[in-house]
Amino acid sequence: MAGKQGGTKLIAKNKKAFHDYIVGERFEAGLQLHGTEVKSLRQGTVNLKDSYCSIKDGEIFAIGMHISPYEKGNVFNRDPMRPKKLLMHKREIMRLFGKVKQEGYAIIPLSLYFKGSFVKVELGLCKGKKLHDKRDSAARMDAQREIQRSIKEQTRS
Repeated sequence: MAGKQGGTKLIAKNKKAFHDYIVGERFEAGLQLHGTEVKSLRQGTVNLKDSYCSIKDGEIFAIGMHISPYEKGNVFNRDPMRPKKLLMHKREIMRLFGKVKQEGYAIIPLSLYFKGSFVKVELGLCKGKKLHDKRDSAARMDAQREIQRSIKEQTRS
């Protein structure tokens, strides 16, 4: 259990981001949540598929991150699609803002995990893939799979 020991426990991973984007730098940010949202995350009911981050007034927000309402919660449940504020240092946010504005990058949440008792999100500074890039990476993955399969066959014999 990832309680007080300080270990990490993966909640969700954004697999679509690795398919649609070339991931450059990675950053860790805290996530400002309410009580029932954390309880819902402990059950693993989150979707990062179409989420992205935007910077407004020197603060960074995760847009499109769907955290399902906690089933045992009542009036304390929040809107599942509300923008969630990310907690980062001001200079990191400004550096990301400069890259996004000038170089055409996007900030995409890659994974969500517990670090000790805190919820953290791994952000990637990503550049969109073209169609031919997606085909190249799919062919590369297929070739890698075939190599692994043949190695496995040889070790059995």
